[in-house]
Amino acid sequence: MSHTYLVQWTIKPKIAPRPWLACNRCRAARPFEPSGKTRLNANGRRLDAWLIYRCCSCDSTWNRPIFERRHIRDIDPHTLNALQTNDEAWIEKVSFDLDGLRRDAGQIEEFSEVHVQKTILNPAAESSPPLEIVLDLAMKTSLRTERLLSMELGLSRKRIAILEEAGRLSTAPSGKNALRRPVKDEMRITIDLAGEADRNAILSSAGP
Repeated sequence: MSHTYLVQWTIKPKIAPRPWLACNRCRAARPFEPSGKTRLNANGRRLDAWLIYRCCSCDSTWNRPIFERRHIRDIDPHTLNALQTNDEAWIEKVSFDLDGLRRDAGQIEEFSEVHVQKTILNPAAESSPPLEIVLDLAMKTSLRTERLLSMELGLSRKRIAILEEAGRLSTAPSGKNALRRPVKDEMRITIDLAGEADRNAILSSAGP
């Protein structure tokens, strides 16, 4: 049996990124947020689809293009059904597609608030095991790795930096300033807790 205490953190952003757009009614740039609704128009066998956003100040709408003049036979049946039924899960996935949103809007407001679900993959086999955390990102987030560890393990950023400098905290994949970059899907974080007075509290925070 492995002596590593292995946990998985499934990370899901709470707030969708918001484009800042020129609002005709406000006559100024304003943040727009997803309404949870889609719009689908047909022109013969070709379809146009949009995700509807609303101004956070006046409720004006902006239609974010999903596709234009797409022949119905070229549309994935699941996508077509999601558009026709305003499928919540599909709309949420598109709302958090930051790369796609950047193609349609210049200024994007991002949020780092996340929900973290913790699952034990391998329980501790000794009193002071190494801690390994594997990250599972449901969607992209701008949350930095060091901030995630600070929030979820109750460690100060200074202490995280000290552990890293001592070679007792590492990431895979590694890289310069990895802890100060946004978290990545399938990233693994290993922390050697031997000799740490609060190791039990840290292990408890790491799990569910």
